[in-house]
This record gives sequence, structure tokens and C-alpha cells, in this order.
Amino acid sequence: MEWIRDWLLQFNMDPDTVTTLTYIVMSVLIILLCVVANLITKKIVLKILAHVIKRNRFTWDDKLLERKVFQRLSHLVPAMIIFHFAPLYLGYQPLIEKAAFVYMIIVIMLVVNSFLSALHDIYLTYEISKVRPIKGFVQVVKIILFFIGSIVLIATLLDKNPLLLLSGLGALSAVLMLIFQNSILGFVAGVQLTANNMVRVGDWIEMPKHNADGDVVEITLTTVKVQNWDKTITMIPAAAFITDSFKNWRGMHETGGRRIKRSIYIDVASIRFCTDEMIERFKKIHYLKDYVESKEREIEEYNRENNIDPSSVVNGRRMTNIGTYRVYIQNYLQNHPKIHKGLTCMVRQLAPGEYGLPLEIYCFTSDTRWPVYEAIQADIFDHIFAVAPEFGLRIFQNPTGHDMRHMLLEEGAVRERG
Repeated sequence: MEWIRDWLLQFNMDPDTVTTLTYIVMSVLIILLCVVANLITKKIVLKILAHVIKRNRFTWDDKLLERKVFQRLSHLVPAMIIFHFAPLYLGYQPLIEKAAFVYMIIVIMLVVNSFLSALHDIYLTYEISKVRPIKGFVQVVKIILFFIGSIVLIATLLDKNPLLLLSGLGALSAVLMLIFQNSILGFVAGVQLTANNMVRVGDWIEMPKHNADGDVVEITLTTVKVQNWDKTITMIPAAAFITDSFKNWRGMHETGGRRIKRSIYIDVASIRFCTDEMIERFKKIHYLKDYVESKEREIEEYNRENNIDPSSVVNGRRMTNIGTYRVYIQNYLQNHPKIHKGLTCMVRQLAPGEYGLPLEIYCFTSDTRWPVYEAIQADIFDHIFAVAPEFGLRIFQNPTGHDMRHMLLEEGAVRERG
């Protein structure tokens, strides 16, 4: 600065004018220095750094580049230059230093914010992120960061100690609790959800109260985002998962089996004892041959040991078409390639009612994908319905128009014969 002043005095200018021009020239030079430093940082240093990051074998540093951590960090260079040359402006030194310091605080807050976002992105690349999501915790840290940064900014502008401002906030704690009520509740709920492993990203959940039925795509500080099967998005308060009931289908995916629990209704009037002709026909069925032969020997031995008179069908033990049909379905399911062999598989009778005798099929498919599951279930029941007449059984259903027309035609035929 003295060099510039001495150079200007050579032109026999007024000392006051020389002082003013000296400050102007010095300010221009400082601005040019800031611009050149900023260009060098962004156009050379950052490009070299980006080239090195993209070419190395690591992937975590790419997240730092994507979140512009280094780019925002470069904004500190001009502020540091201005802060360094502030003593040259004796009358304005405190104001310039304060402005530069405030700018550096804002830049540091933005850099730390980007760094935290990059850390979360890096964490998402690991499988544990689905089990232990930390987005809510990252958001809490960001809130604390901006809260402390704002206190330091205000303290800098007012030339006060930040600790004095923090102590004065005790009286505003009730107001702060009211303002951040949802955030606090969401944070507590997020901690419980994570600690108890209640919900993960990717879980299929059902929450009828909030019309949610789909996959969890994001867990934040205050909300859980669910993408429903119709591709709509439902935002559920995180605290609702602590206070309300919901169903999580994660266990189904982990076991690798999806349950089929459906009944067919047999017309009770079609249930009867098996005749010799039916038994011989059942022996030709692949899934029944061994069962029928062993059952036939067991019944004959029982009746012979107990001196049962076989002339009456109600005496002793006999096979029924409904029992044989149930065993056939059981064997059919156990040999089905798409039924999970390690989970429960059974066919049972439920209490008969107005719609006939319910025969419930209870088993698990080995593929949990929805379209595949529905296709497997449809194929199984297609077969079960189709083979029922082979056992002399009728599937119950309420009379249709076709049934009524058939009854009227039969009634008309009877009248004509009469």
C-alpha cells in the first residue's frame, strides 16, 4: 500500500487525493486477487481433484463430489483474502473483518451440511442402511448445526459472547419446544423404530388408518414415506408407528414363503362312502395309489378283527370321497414344485355352515413375488376345482340363472312325461 502511495505522489497530486486513489487501487487489486484465486481454485484445483476422485477405485469420495463439498469449500478462499487485508483499511477494519467472518461462518455451515449429506449417501451404499436408517439422526445433527451457527452469527453481528446468548435462550425453551414439537416427537419415534427394528426401508407395510399399503421408501426425522401399490405416495408421521398398529410383511420375505389360506365349499349332499368301483378308480391316481392301498388293508384288518358285518355300509370303517379328496389335495400340494417344503402345509375341514363344508387349503408358496404368488394360487385352485367331480363331489355355490333355467326345463320335461 505504501508503494502505491509513493508511486502516486510522483505525479505531484494532492495528498488527500493520493490517499483516496491508494485505497481505490488497493481495493481493485484485492478484488482482482480474490477473483484470480477463486478461478484458480475452481478451474484448476477442483478440476484436478475431480479428475483424481473419478479415476481412483474408491466410490465414497464420489459422494463428496456430488454433494459439492469441495466446491463450497472453495468459497472460503476469497473471504480469507479479504480478512487478511482488512487491517489496511484502518477506519473500516472491524466492519470488514466482521463481514468476512460472517461469510466464512455461512460457508462453513453449508460445507458441513453437504458433508453430512455425503456421509448419509455413503452410508446408503451399505446393506446395513436398510436395517438401520440414519436419515433422522442426520437431520437432527443438521438442525443442531444450523441452530449453533445461527447463534454464532448473531453473536458476531452483535459483538456478544455466544455463550451469553445461549444462556438467554433458557427463557425461550417453552417456545422452542412448541416450535420443534413435531421434530422432537419424530426424533424419539425414529430412535424407537431403529432401536427396535420395527420398520426398514424396503419393508412392505399395511396401515389402514393412514390408507397405506406398500413399500417403505424413506424414513426421515418426522415422516415415513410409503409408496403404495398404485404408485401413490403416503406420508405417515413417524410417531404414528409408535401409537398406532400396523402390519409389516418383512417376515414373509425373510422366510421365503407367502401364505395361501383359502377354502372351497363342498356340497354336503354329495358326500358319500366310496364304492368298490370308486376305490379301483382311485388306485389309478398317482397321488392316491399308495394311500388307497394302505388304507384299504387297514380297514379290512380292522373290520376283520372286530367281526364287522360288511353287508351294511354303516358298519365298521369305510373310506369316504371327501376324505380321499382331502388326502389327494394334501399329496398334490406336497409334490407341487412351487410350494415351500419347510413351512406348514395342510388341508383341513372347518365347521360346516350354510354354504356347505369348508375345506381349507393352508400352505406357503416358495416365491413371495405378488404376480408369481397369485399365478401359483390360481393354478392350484384351478386344479382343485377341476378334479372335484372325479371324487363324486360338488362345489357349492348359490343358484345362478343357468341353474334356475335348467330346473325349469327339467320340471317341464317331467310334466310332459306325466
